[in-house]
Amino acid sequence: MWSVLLEAKNRYIAELWKELFDAEGVATRVVVAGNPAEATDMTPRMIYVPDSKTHVAEEIIRKI
Repeated sequence: MWSVLLEAKNRYIAELWKELFDAEGVATRVVVAGNPAEATDMTPRMIYVPDSKTHVAEEIIRKI
């Protein structure tokens, strides 16, 4: 299962978080919040991580 870790304000910030977590070995999924058909670059994104890696991702956020 995947759980929501955080919400990014736009696509650019979501991609930055994804790159950081990928570099640390944590798989991520970035999903548009709301209707994907109407999404733009400024639409908020939800960042999901596997349940088994939630504690690792939270530790990475704390270190920043």
